[in-house]
Amino acid sequence: MQLPFRITICGIDELALHEDARVSHVLSILDPDWPVPEAFGTYGEHEKLELRFDDVVEERAGVVAPRPAQVAQLLAFGRDLDAEPAADAHLLVHCHAGISRSSASMALLLAQAMPEATGAEIFAELLRIRPQIWPNLRILEFGDAMLGRGGELVAAVKPIYRHQLDRLPPLAAAHRANGRGREVDFAMG
Repeated sequence: MQLPFRITICGIDELALHEDARVSHVLSILDPDWPVPEAFGTYGEHEKLELRFDDVVEERAGVVAPRPAQVAQLLAFGRDLDAEPAADAHLLVHCHAGISRSSASMALLLAQAMPEATGAEIFAELLRIRPQIWPNLRILEFGDAMLGRGGELVAAVKPIYRHQLDRLPPLAAAHRANGRGREVDFAMG
């Protein structure tokens, strides 16, 4: 699959590894009270959007769930990549571990940039570059609707969840314990 720009997905502890990667755009997804990572001070000039919410798929007390307005912000940020010459555009999306919020966000940004690509193609590419992905279902649901994909991106994540559960069966109990049982149920249904 030919991507319209270079992409990187990572966690906070990997940010310093990409300081020489000539990143043109950074989508930084942090927990609400987390400090801004110092690694960005070593990056060259780049466009940056910082979003703050917890890695949850349901509203509940004590957490800040992703909101539609934040997903709209990340899609607007992605449209700015069109202004960058393809050879120079390099999008880095990170969250705390580089597994859930970042992979869901990157999937939406690729779906927006490549409307002809199927959700299955997008997730296959993300799984290839980041084998541990588990895209946040709430973010995908909002973005799928905003992009007019008719549930196609949401349906395409189900095999990714199944793959991860088959690969690491203890993930099911861990996700259920962390309030993400809806994703596990979706994978199993």
